[in-house]
Amino acid sequence: MTERPLMKVGVAGLGVMGRNHARVLSDMRGVRLTCAFDPDPPTAEAARAYGAVPVTTVEAFLEADLDAAVVATPNRHHAELGVALLERGVPVLVEKPIAADLAGARRMIDAARASGVVLMVGHVERFNPAVEAVKKAVAGDDIISIQITRVGPFPPRMGEVGVVIDLAVHDIDIIRHLTGSEITEVQPQLARTRADREDTALLQFKTDTGVIAQINTNWVTPYKARMLQVATQQKFVVADLITRQVQEFFAYDKDGSYSTRTLHTWPNEPLKVELTAFLDAVRNGTPPPVTGEDGLANLDVALRCLERA
Repeated sequence: MTERPLMKVGVAGLGVMGRNHARVLSDMRGVRLTCAFDPDPPTAEAARAYGAVPVTTVEAFLEADLDAAVVATPNRHHAELGVALLERGVPVLVEKPIAADLAGARRMIDAARASGVVLMVGHVERFNPAVEAVKKAVAGDDIISIQITRVGPFPPRMGEVGVVIDLAVHDIDIIRHLTGSEITEVQPQLARTRADREDTALLQFKTDTGVIAQINTNWVTPYKARMLQVATQQKFVVADLITRQVQEFFAYDKDGSYSTRTLHTWPNEPLKVELTAFLDAVRNGTPPPVTGEDGLANLDVALRCLERA
């Protein structure tokens, strides 16, 4: 049996997420992390820890012989670099949000379509085993409401965006993923507590199928919490997205009693599952699980929240 050649993959941006991508890719079978780009030379040198060649210019990264690339640069560079790669026929996994604005997102989608290559957006929570357990638990039920809490202390690494783009966009994608529908109504409440941009947000939504949803997110809570609650006509499911513990409450009785059970989740690293799905789509020429259009829709909702607040 002939073994498939190694896929040559590059990573652009060696911040927190870029290094995570590099770490996972360097340990994946069938993959060779060829090079990693960062304009800051000392930062770029981190590539060597993952067996990759460091490059400090966009030109050098574009000229590398890559079968696929991960774009984990600051948001404002996503579209420019992503389009340049896609126009060269290089499939791209771009970190969320897909771009800094809708025009940039559309340029990336158009470039991927014109070149006939894969464009996937890195909404990694889709691959959280707890989210998938919830999705399976409510499959076939009529979802009534979704509540998501994503809070924690201020991350020093943040420099460009507030909680809506950095945090809530994860949960916008979860809502769309679980309901299979689009968000049509947004009612945002934003506040600035300790930062020069919104660090607290209470976002309320309604989908085109009538599901109501709420996201509570901030950078002012002294501890980190990630909770997902979904109510259907038949059950109530609660998931801790950090511990990946999922509880299902069902068989309600008139006296207020109910049954409960713990749902099994697999101990997979979401980022590895995400990257595997991306590379499988590249190898097989199939649509990725999170498309450019998904990324565009999620960004559109997030920007509407900012505009209307």
